[in-house]
Amino acid sequence: MTLIKSISGIRGTIGGLAGNGLTPVDIVKFTAAYGAWVIKNTNIKKIVLGRDARISGEMVNHLVTGTLMGLGIEVIDLGLSTTPTVEIAVPMEGAGGGIILTASHNPKQWNALKLLNAKGEFISDADGKEVLDMAEQSDFNFAEVNSLGKVVQDDSYLQKHIDAILALPLVDVDLIRKADFKVAIDCVNSTGGIFIPALLKALGVNTVYELYCTPDGEFPHNPEPLPENLTEIAKVVQQKNANLGIVVDPDVDRLCFVCEDGTMFGEEYTLVAVADYVLQNTKGNTVSNLSSTRALKDVTVKAGGEYHAAAVGEVNVVNQMKAVNAIIGGEGNGGIIYPELHYGRDALVGIALFLTHLAKTGLTISRLKSTYPSYHISKNKITLTPEMDIDALLLKVQDKYKNQPLSTIDGLKIEFENEWVHLRRSNTEPIIRIYSEAVNETVAENLAAKIIADIKEILKLN
Repeated sequence: MTLIKSISGIRGTIGGLAGNGLTPVDIVKFTAAYGAWVIKNTNIKKIVLGRDARISGEMVNHLVTGTLMGLGIEVIDLGLSTTPTVEIAVPMEGAGGGIILTASHNPKQWNALKLLNAKGEFISDADGKEVLDMAEQSDFNFAEVNSLGKVVQDDSYLQKHIDAILALPLVDVDLIRKADFKVAIDCVNSTGGIFIPALLKALGVNTVYELYCTPDGEFPHNPEPLPENLTEIAKVVQQKNANLGIVVDPDVDRLCFVCEDGTMFGEEYTLVAVADYVLQNTKGNTVSNLSSTRALKDVTVKAGGEYHAAAVGEVNVVNQMKAVNAIIGGEGNGGIIYPELHYGRDALVGIALFLTHLAKTGLTISRLKSTYPSYHISKNKITLTPEMDIDALLLKVQDKYKNQPLSTIDGLKIEFENEWVHLRRSNTEPIIRIYSEAVNETVAENLAAKIIADIKEILKLN
């Protein structure tokens, strides 16, 4: 059993002993701390709640709802929803915060409490630490009987989210309708199965081949939208002669596409393509995390904008986007952040912008992909002993490559002429993640192998 307490929330496997898994005791403890934090910092006794379709969701929902009521908080329960929908609902409701019950791309035995502030954005590092401290100290005061909170069930936000997307100037429903796209979708039996068909219908897409759209939490394959997990939708796209395939993760904040020939568009290129479209119509800057493809920088510079890199993590990307006034940003895992709608990864707005872009170009999706710089990312890791000083090790690697352009805002990123390598320590285990990117797979993997050899040589010398 696993329980991970982090600044962004609490995540774990269902069951086991308290403190060792995401048990009812742990759920109540951390929900109480978060609810008390919201009251203390906003003086607002209202929190929005939504969940993905995973099997444990109903159980976790009952515990969270009851705990918040016990604090005297009104709960606006959206029921089966998406992470971006809850993010939009928080400020629309004037709530003090929001909780999304989802373990994102993790398998079905996992669940989590993702925590939002009053803006509907993930809480900051400092706020997260305060919540964890309050949980450890049991620093919360429950309401007396006449001051208990209530629950309001609200299923209106599916339509509100779609309406907000349709109202965006860069979303052209008429153009999408005229393109007469045939689309296959894989929603991994979670809430995308409710939201994606509704969105596509609103966008004028009349032919949709639904794969795993029953929101029962029985994930038919590993729910992370990686190529090895998407073989079935690739076949459906080809068999049905669909124009493209659309895949989302269980909480609908990650988005990737399948080309008409069954090949992968590549989740790294979701952001690249959407940013390209936005930049063609709006001058401005872009942001992605340090481990995302260089293609975004290429597209941004070509459009006359400035590209900026952020530390890995959605909250870090959002903070950097605000700092440089970016018009589009996100992460290379298929996460689109479009500030004109809200500051959060949102597969729904990504679909609307991408389909508009595809319709305007008149290209097949594989042809569109070929218009972008082609890079390959190799993802590796090296396991160390738990007592190893990873920070000191990274400093020695940094010294070895001190004549190259370097970034140390999140681990160590080393830039070469046409390649880069990014070394990050894991927050949960004694490993260093080593991501490298180059113009082809062989060069990227050779670069990673060279850095791994450097690390082993340094370890030998110590």
